[in-house]
Amino acid sequence: MKKINPFHLAFPVDDLDKARTFYGGVLGCAEGRSSDQWIDFDLFGHQIVAHLAPRAEKQHHNPVDGHDVPVPHFGVVLDWDDFHALADRIRSANIDFEIAPYIRFQGKVGEQATMFFYDSAGNALEFKAFRDPTQLFAK
Repeated sequence: MKKINPFHLAFPVDDLDKARTFYGGVLGCAEGRSSDQWIDFDLFGHQIVAHLAPRAEKQHHNPVDGHDVPVPHFGVVLDWDDFHALADRIRSANIDFEIAPYIRFQGKVGEQATMFFYDSAGNALEFKAFRDPTQLFAK
């Protein structure tokens, strides 16, 4: 499999302390550089930056597999065991799932676990894991 370089994503939050608690405490992201306007986090090897900004407009939802998927959203494709460990951490933190962990395409090409939840500023996050990681882009 081709080496994947880390991505960089900047996103709005309305409270940096709450972002620090959510991303650092709940998700376990190490904190990098920061200022009074932004915080860098290591999200499973990817650089995400929480920027202080007013609360965004309400999100849109699109139907996918009988679920209303929030748009926009972002996240990481994890290893199977890491996905389930994260799902347990989210449950332990009493964070509500927008879409609870479930298996898509069970027994088919591209079988994957997926879950959606919101951060402290209302940004939608999706984390997923493939039973066979080589099928990330399989049709």
